[in-house]
Amino acid sequence: MEQFFLLVLLALGGSAVAGSVKVVNQGNEALVERLGSYNKKLEPGLNVIFPFIDKIVYKETIREKVLDIPPQQCITRDNVGIEVDAVFYWRIVDMEKAWYKVENLQAAMINMVLTQIRAEMGQLELDQTFTARSHISELLLRDLDVATDPWGVKVTRVELRDIIPSQAVRESMELQMSAERRKRAAILTSEGEREAAVNSARGKADAQLLDAEARQKSTILQAEAEQKAIILKAQAERQQQVLKAQAIAESADIIAQKLQTNPNANKAVEVLFALGYLDMGATIGRSDSSKVLFIDPRTIPAAFEGMRSVISNGQVDSNELFSKQIPGLENNRSS
Repeated sequence: MEQFFLLVLLALGGSAVAGSVKVVNQGNEALVERLGSYNKKLEPGLNVIFPFIDKIVYKETIREKVLDIPPQQCITRDNVGIEVDAVFYWRIVDMEKAWYKVENLQAAMINMVLTQIRAEMGQLELDQTFTARSHISELLLRDLDVATDPWGVKVTRVELRDIIPSQAVRESMELQMSAERRKRAAILTSEGEREAAVNSARGKADAQLLDAEARQKSTILQAEAEQKAIILKAQAERQQQVLKAQAIAESADIIAQKLQTNPNANKAVEVLFALGYLDMGATIGRSDSSKVLFIDPRTIPAAFEGMRSVISNGQVDSNELFSKQIPGLENNRSS
């Protein structure tokens, strides 16, 4: 009998010792109550409690967790119904508050998130809900972090996953987007046509300007060329006249020298003058401005006699010989 009681005591003592030793994993914490009131918090590692009087009432991780919010119906400021779902990240920073301040922490947080989402969406119009998603997430994070602080919870991140309007609203939005695209296409087409017309007009204006400049340069170059041609022609005529005058002067000197050295050359001079007189008449007759040439044959012997008298004097000068007027020539020539 004594052995039986000894075995019972040993069993009870072993179970008590085993129940008094608690191991808490890394990343977790546990709350201990003694006789129904909070006693202490167990940290990760080996912990000892009093059996039968101490009890672990709450054990939870302090690592970051993800809470998925189911889709909820919301009404925007312009009275459009949309469906919104979100996800947020949170972790317990104070195990005592998380257990003693709220009865069901996760349910309370879900209701809090849904309430904040509806409140934020009610302050925005439909178009703003699509463009201000990051701003909405920041507002939700700030509001939820403040609201859950008494529960010993830290909200680290909030993301809106989907914002889905109703079917009627989606159809209206598609029609609106189609009209907007057609409007933009028409505007771009008109702008392209306008730019093409402007470029074409500028091209024509530039072409006309270049053509006018080219004609102006061509006229200037042509005038300069004509001016140079006239100057060259005048210089050539002057040079020709100078050379002709020099040739006449030299021939006159040669004839005068021959007349002085050879007395029998008088008849040859008479013949030369007669031939020159006749050649002059033929030249006048071939001129375009001359139609009829009247010559009095009776004046020819008189002209010969005058030239013979000049030569017979023996004092023939080259200038006098070729500057001598032939009598009756001006009175008998008509053009």
